[in-house]
Amino acid sequence: MADGQDILSLLSLRLIPGVGSVSLARLLAAFGSAKAALGAPLADLRRVPGLREDVIQAVHGRACSADPERELERLAAMGAKVAALGGADYPPLLAEIYAPPPLIFVRGDLGPSRAGGVAIVGSRRMSPYGRKVAEDLARDLALAGVSVISGLARGVDAAAHAGALAAGGHTVGVLGCGLDVAYPPEHLELAARMAGQGAVISEFPLGTPPAAGNFPVRNRIISGLSRAVVVVEASLKSGSLITARHALDQGREVFAVPGPVTSAQSQGCHELLRDGARLLSSARDLLAPGSLPPAAAAPGRPRPADDLPDQARRLWDLLSEQPAHVDELARAAGLQAQEVTALLVLLEMNGLAAQQPGKNYVRA
Repeated sequence: MADGQDILSLLSLRLIPGVGSVSLARLLAAFGSAKAALGAPLADLRRVPGLREDVIQAVHGRACSADPERELERLAAMGAKVAALGGADYPPLLAEIYAPPPLIFVRGDLGPSRAGGVAIVGSRRMSPYGRKVAEDLARDLALAGVSVISGLARGVDAAAHAGALAAGGHTVGVLGCGLDVAYPPEHLELAARMAGQGAVISEFPLGTPPAAGNFPVRNRIISGLSRAVVVVEASLKSGSLITARHALDQGREVFAVPGPVTSAQSQGCHELLRDGARLLSSARDLLAPGSLPPAAAAPGRPRPADDLPDQARRLWDLLSEQPAHVDELARAAGLQAQEVTALLVLLEMNGLAAQQPGKNYVRA
């Protein structure tokens, strides 16, 4: 998705009931733009994989749950905006993950986190030990200029955010609800402080309630914004382990803090350490040279495909780590299969695409 994408059309599509981040991505892949998807005939919409008939009818009828222009006004009134995948305001590291959200809603400033922060996550029922570790780690990272990422949940998340704020640092909270929904309610003031000194973001539109299924989904964004994920305290059933799994899938470093062997709140961390996570005892383990992966490219750095013809760049934008068939790419790009094949050869010659069995291609 390129800069200049029609935010209003994108938001209109996202506000249609049943169109979440996954469905939105499928529609954009199929039609090339939100505007084209909103104007697509029923027959073409029915060819998009994974869309229910009621969603197809809603997209065809542009049945938004709210007025998109009014939504943009509401966001602006609370100091928030929409950032679209491929746009200048979209975090570069997040754009690299599998299935990045096509839209995110941002309250505050993501700037210091664009190079990639460090996520600190853990139990909602933290011990005094977990609180001290989270606060001290966040403070030391903030003092070193590293953005602290977490989920604004009770427990370790809140302690990490508070530690970064107390040190005058930058911190980002990723919500599992709309930006205008206070959850948990007691973090209303904390979220406001973060929006002034960092950012609060969500992939969910305004008014979205904190449904249980939203939180495992948002965890991929926490890890996606980060160069490393630190699990401070976690039981064997903790949602923090989901974040750690996302981090591993995304090629991020995973650290775990050891705790008492008798503590149920440390069992998840100990399991991560047995499975190969790196042991963390202090911020020095993160800040030592070579401990973290390289920072994301600075804003404005040319992409590898920027010197290629327009159609080749567009095709490169459609490629990802997931194999895509030539015919699928042709439909998404609006080109003939033979044209796409020729462009893929060009991308291969430039080291930007790789062929897999069955005429499938991935981004190299």
